[in-house]
Amino acid sequence: MKPVYEDDFVSLYHGDLFDVLPTLQPGSIHSLITDPPYCSGAPGAGVKADPVKKYCQGGNALGRPTFGGDSKNERGFSFWCLQWLRICRQLVKEGGYGLVFIDWRNLPSMCDALQAADWIHRGVAAWDKGLTSRSPHRGYFRHQCEYIVWGTNGPCHKRDDAGPFKGCHHVPHDLKDKHHITGKPVRLMSELVQVAPIGETILDPFAGSGTTLLAAKREGRRAIGIEREKSYCDITINRLRSLDLQ
Repeated sequence: MKPVYEDDFVSLYHGDLFDVLPTLQPGSIHSLITDPPYCSGAPGAGVKADPVKKYCQGGNALGRPTFGGDSKNERGFSFWCLQWLRICRQLVKEGGYGLVFIDWRNLPSMCDALQAADWIHRGVAAWDKGLTSRSPHRGYFRHQCEYIVWGTNGPCHKRDDAGPFKGCHHVPHDLKDKHHITGKPVRLMSELVQVAPIGETILDPFAGSGTTLLAAKREGRRAIGIEREKSYCDITINRLRSLDLQ
């Protein structure tokens, strides 16, 4: 399978991760850093199947495309995560990192899946989105944080050139630079890619609008992304080309 975009730092594949991942070379990846569909946060199946209704205030996506794969139930989600986490671990070199975003609802399921896929679970970091994050109603605790479940493929090697890395990232949303319904800030992803040394390769099998790839390239890391939604592949390609013009 050939990438739909490729430069000296980034390769982007348009397709399903279960088709693309087996074509990659085992042990060629330093770090898995990804933000999969959370498959949570809706009272009924009808709303759960529509990310725009679930994640966007007032159901307004502000022109951002929707995406699929976000309607699995808890058991299906756990089994699905186990499958791709196991394949990704085989691609990551010994001592490499696995960082996976998740929300509070499916945090236990993601921790279980990571360990069942034979990663060594090292902990949970937090992304604090700040006081602009959504709150269901008054009297309710604000859903201010999302979480990063992390582990290593085998022993966690000591680094003399980097770390310790932040356990809590205080990075507000930048709506001007949010290209995906559930997109993460470039600044946040730029902090996370530091787990990989300069020149190493990062894998994001849920590339979305390409923020992980963009951050990796800006920080001197290589990156491989996989995205099944063509609309988001197009957005990613435009963002990467715009970066080259800066």
